[in-house]
Amino acid sequence: MIAPTRELATQVNDEFKALARGSGLRSAVCVGGLSDKHQIRDLNRGVHIIIGTPGRLKDLAQRRKLDLSKLQTLILDEADQMLDMGFLPDMKHLIGLAPNDRQLLCFSATTNPKSTRQFEDMLTNPVTVSVLAKKTSKHIHQDVIKGGDKNQKLEKLVDLLGEDQYGKVLVFGETKHGVRKLATKLTERGFNSASIHGNKSQKQRQRALDQFKSNHTPVLVATDVAARGLDVPNVDLVVNFDEPNDHDTYIHRIGRTGRAGESGHARTFI
Repeated sequence: MIAPTRELATQVNDEFKALARGSGLRSAVCVGGLSDKHQIRDLNRGVHIIIGTPGRLKDLAQRRKLDLSKLQTLILDEADQMLDMGFLPDMKHLIGLAPNDRQLLCFSATTNPKSTRQFEDMLTNPVTVSVLAKKTSKHIHQDVIKGGDKNQKLEKLVDLLGEDQYGKVLVFGETKHGVRKLATKLTERGFNSASIHGNKSQKQRQRALDQFKSNHTPVLVATDVAARGLDVPNVDLVVNFDEPNDHDTYIHRIGRTGRAGESGHARTFI
């Protein structure tokens, strides 16, 4: 299985282990940002399921540490995002190493005409299965907040967080620097905050995510690395501090709240 982010790959592996407990099935996680020593060791022991990010999987395959010649099923998770993020060459390389009769499955909560055409180029006699009832959950109360510059938006965000009705809050920003700076300012204002962005090491990112999940850090400020697929229980509020670049990104961002029938709130600064 190929996932676009390290966090999502780790989450999938955790879920697999829970589901496969007692079955004897083994898995390996192969992602960048961490030493490949333990990943290669797991592969050498023999595994049934491999979960990883495109770059690390391609690297291991090129170094002949990963053999895909007997692969039966290849799954692309958040497939449309991986195409948009420029992973297509790596994915085509990995697909080319797998047998011709392997099964290829593409999963995504959103699609667009471009990604659909690219899917069809990789698939043989594809079948589309859709469980989409509507674009946004009816359990998420959505609204906008009018703001001016960054300072005015910060003041309004502080007021919003100070209402005490939101226990766990996920705030999305556009840039790595902006996310880091915003988390620092919120902490200075008395809101225990952490940040996730691409400049942090994998251990730092996972630590921040774990602390958010456990309620130790009630406010997490993140780039869109946290928008896709991550399942964090009981997120009460999602804030788009910076507007998302497109509608699909908005759908994925606010989808971190109101999950599994629970109610949630989403606020977008405009």
